[in-house]
Amino acid sequence: MGSFILKRLINLIPTLLVVGIIVFVITRMIPGDPASVMLGPQASVEDVENLREELGLNKSLPLQFVSYIADLAQLNLGYSYSYSETVFSLIAERFPNTVILAIAALLIAALIGIPAGILAARKQNTIVDYIVMLISLIGVSMPIFWLGVMLVLFFSVNLGWLPATGMGNIEEGLWPFVRHLILPACALATIPMATFARITRSSMLEVISQDYIKTARSKGLKEYLVIGKHAFKNALTPILTVLGMQISNLLGGAVLTETIFSWPGMGRLIVEAIDKRDFVVVQGTVIFIAFIFVLVNLIVDVLYKVVNPKVNLDSNGGKK
Repeated sequence: MGSFILKRLINLIPTLLVVGIIVFVITRMIPGDPASVMLGPQASVEDVENLREELGLNKSLPLQFVSYIADLAQLNLGYSYSYSETVFSLIAERFPNTVILAIAALLIAALIGIPAGILAARKQNTIVDYIVMLISLIGVSMPIFWLGVMLVLFFSVNLGWLPATGMGNIEEGLWPFVRHLILPACALATIPMATFARITRSSMLEVISQDYIKTARSKGLKEYLVIGKHAFKNALTPILTVLGMQISNLLGGAVLTETIFSWPGMGRLIVEAIDKRDFVVVQGTVIFIAFIFVLVNLIVDVLYKVVNPKVNLDSNGGKK
């Protein structure tokens, strides 16, 4: 186990390097000049050139790339053009907000999606099964930007029950904070919830058909014990895979949700940085999200071994 974790951590270096190269190339393809955006349309050509020189943007792309990689090697994500602070400090400020939103969405998705999948498996080929699968299909297919707008229109504009945008201050009380969290968390939870339901159903159907489940039932065990103690425990491995993927997706993929609800997290930071042509912030945040993505996958692989000791982790990081 120790050698597996060490090797995965070492493999993290080339992965982040490839991500860094890709994001460097893509950010340089974005139309617009950061210096011109920062100074505004009234700035003179001389002022723009002076700022470009100050920011190092007048250097050739190969030199900029070498400087960028050298900073990464020193764990330096750079200094923001527009925010006048380090990318690390921006991430430290925004990432906890994204974590709060992601955890809330994940709890909603798991608490609804997993029981729905178990229920659909127990009621296979009945109206309950069909309804759960239909709702899951709709949830997976529903565009999150449309859903977010509809939630705001219905619960904020029409009913006035919940705030449309922003993040409440926890110092003002728990309920004001939760009120701001409900709509973005529900919007973000839609796709993971549907995914949990579908994967749980498939995994449970495979386990329920096994002989040991039939034996447990023949011994007179109550159904909730058969499902909870025997079936669900053995169906948990595929669900862990989805859980790891959804955590990574929620932490890195909340761009639309945070933009719609003006949630001050990593996703909104990336959008603001792109709008300001702040290449340094875009590069740093994407590298950080890639690191979190790989780290979460590593944790999930380790959990495989904890949940099912029969699973062997090979040297390439796979399960067999």
